[in-house]
Amino acid sequence: MFSGPFSMLQPVLEKMILGRKLTGKTMKFLLFMFVGVVHLLPLASGKAIYGNGPSQRTFQEIKEEIAHYGDVAKSIINLTVYGKAQNRSYERLALLVDTVGPRLSGSKNLERAIEIMQQNLKGDGLENVHLEPVKIPHWERGEESAVMLEPRIHKMAILGLGSSIGTPPEGITAEVLVVTSFDELQRRGPDAEGKIVVYNQPYTNYSAAVQYRMEGAVEAAKVGALASLIRSVASFSIYSPHTGIQEYQKGVPKIPTACITVEDAEMMSRMASRGNRIVIQLKMGAKSYPDADSFNTVAEITGSKYPEQVVLVSGHLDSWDVGQGAMDDGGGAFISWEALSLIKDLGLRPKRTLRLVLWTAEEQGGVGSSQYYQLHKANSSNYSLVMESDLGTFLPSGLKFTGSDKARVIMEEVMSLLQPINITQVLKAGDGTDINFWIQDGVPELSSGLCVCDCDLTWADLAICDP
Repeated sequence: MFSGPFSMLQPVLEKMILGRKLTGKTMKFLLFMFVGVVHLLPLASGKAIYGNGPSQRTFQEIKEEIAHYGDVAKSIINLTVYGKAQNRSYERLALLVDTVGPRLSGSKNLERAIEIMQQNLKGDGLENVHLEPVKIPHWERGEESAVMLEPRIHKMAILGLGSSIGTPPEGITAEVLVVTSFDELQRRGPDAEGKIVVYNQPYTNYSAAVQYRMEGAVEAAKVGALASLIRSVASFSIYSPHTGIQEYQKGVPKIPTACITVEDAEMMSRMASRGNRIVIQLKMGAKSYPDADSFNTVAEITGSKYPEQVVLVSGHLDSWDVGQGAMDDGGGAFISWEALSLIKDLGLRPKRTLRLVLWTAEEQGGVGSSQYYQLHKANSSNYSLVMESDLGTFLPSGLKFTGSDKARVIMEEVMSLLQPINITQVLKAGDGTDINFWIQDGVPELSSGLCVCDCDLTWADLAICDP
């Protein structure tokens, strides 16, 4: 899959992402996601629990009901760790990514993956398997290159950012201005006109650093820059640029933008500090096309008592074009599918409908999930819980939860069922690109991948060039 400076990543990828070495961790990750959700299903709706109506139950009654699911939790654990489901999510994921490869929004690969997943979900015996139409962005990066011409010749590794425009065919050749922050760019604004702005922002955490990828081109354009190059959003690098989405702003000129390696950003920063004149020739063939037709992929296990009430589990099926999307977010999508498979295999029937949604075009800003919300928001009161897995399949220790304090106490009891595999924590501030709409409507939310630190996430993204 990789060539040149990335060839060394192939064995790393095989071991870390699709290798047996990670399988045990992935199984634990799947279990905490599955049990944490499934054993909330027999409880009252995430909203109804806290009402004042006659159906309200005491906490002790709810606690006792949760405790009765201890044997079911053990059955799930045994099936996943020791039974026929052992390694199943890994095998399923490996087959898809080996068969289809990258799944960029608007690409034929993504639509092929959606077709395969629809067939897989039907073949698994799940219910109400269907596709919901979505219009999604279609952007292609084309050929791209960056060469430092001064103070020495140096070919740079770059990855254009999603939705970036391209350069003229002859490219852009310009002097470089290196800055470490937006504040510095504003202070040195007059120096940026007609130049290529290089951001060498320090990495403190993902949420802080990713602002430069998202907004770097806009801020550079405001001060007259011709293009922007952003230090990859990563805590670690072996000369590996990362891609990702960026956003233009209405009324601000669009300029080409790409990510460069941490090493090149640091080198140019050192050169600039010595007073060296830096000149780069940037060529990018990026181009946007009319929106394409795509689909969110849906499957269910219908609830036995409250079928109109929904517990949603999800991950996204699309990826960027320079990796195979095994970690972001193939792992999340496939463990979400596995949760329903386990219920079916054990002959369980939840009281509420368990709905799996595999989102399309998440990497372009949650496009598929946004359109899903618009289609279903009139029924938001029937959504008892929403969950997204999109932080990588690392060793978990619990869940992030967004909801009331009373709901949190109940969730802590639910998570106690996972004591046999030591995954019991319930932390605050759960969120996710694809489910934030529902959170804003007051629907309780769980996020998986609790223990994934920025280091874990960006190291794995490094291995697939896909932040």
